[in-house]
Amino acid sequence: MKKILITGESSYVGTSLERWLGKFPDIYYIDKISLRNDLWKGKDFSEYEVVFHVAGIAHVKETEENGDLYYKVNRDLAFEVAQKAKREGVKQFIFLSSMSVYGVENGVIGKNTPLKPKSNYGKSKLQAEELIRTLEGKSFKVAILRPPMIYGNNCKGNYARLARLALKIPVFPDIKNKRSMIYIDNLCEFVRLLIDDSRSDLFFPQDKEYVCTSEMVKRIAEIHGKKINMTKLFNPLLNLVKTRTLNKVFGDLVYEKSLIEKQMDFQVYDFNNSIRMTEGRY
Repeated sequence: MKKILITGESSYVGTSLERWLGKFPDIYYIDKISLRNDLWKGKDFSEYEVVFHVAGIAHVKETEENGDLYYKVNRDLAFEVAQKAKREGVKQFIFLSSMSVYGVENGVIGKNTPLKPKSNYGKSKLQAEELIRTLEGKSFKVAILRPPMIYGNNCKGNYARLARLALKIPVFPDIKNKRSMIYIDNLCEFVRLLIDDSRSDLFFPQDKEYVCTSEMVKRIAEIHGKKINMTKLFNPLLNLVKTRTLNKVFGDLVYEKSLIEKQMDFQVYDFNNSIRMTEGRY
């Protein structure tokens, strides 16, 4: 039985992984701890083979006042946890990073895309990656995940906002864009396989097919029995007005599929089923 410690007691990804691995009670033993105070420093990590570090700041509007907090939590705390894990004999450390380390808001991210994060979130995640990787060795394997947008039932972020729109508005722009995304259960299965194989490397887990925002909104509406009219009427205006918000919704942002070709076959749910499950209609 593999013993796994998840850092981040209320983390969406951490809680989802605990639920997913709970399907295999004879194979995995899972604990979760909070890092909101210093009590975790007294926790004995030596009984665990794997630490999955998901604690951090995300989905919080960045301001001048909270800038330092990103580095204290997403970088310094992550490195401190990794150091403790290595010191106490943990064999594998899995760090949840982000696509934000590239600072790319539109286009294609490939093997040679430079790392130029623009936000404190992206910068703090990249700096954490760099620090944690200095600890890697034969007895301490480090796996770093840079997932794109994660979606699933009760998730926060852009998906939740789009889902609310899908149920409120009668029309939506019909734009054929492409976005890399990953359904939460597919991500959890990816992590499970990483743990099984004790792998270390840099990983880019994403669902097999790119997602079109318009198709996603249409599918959400259909699942709830609501008809939404897709129109190209607004397309010229949307193509002309390039705000950051519109870019996030209608722009292209994908990982090259070559980045996952040699990685594991982990997709449990396809797009249609993942949207149905996200909307609680399974």
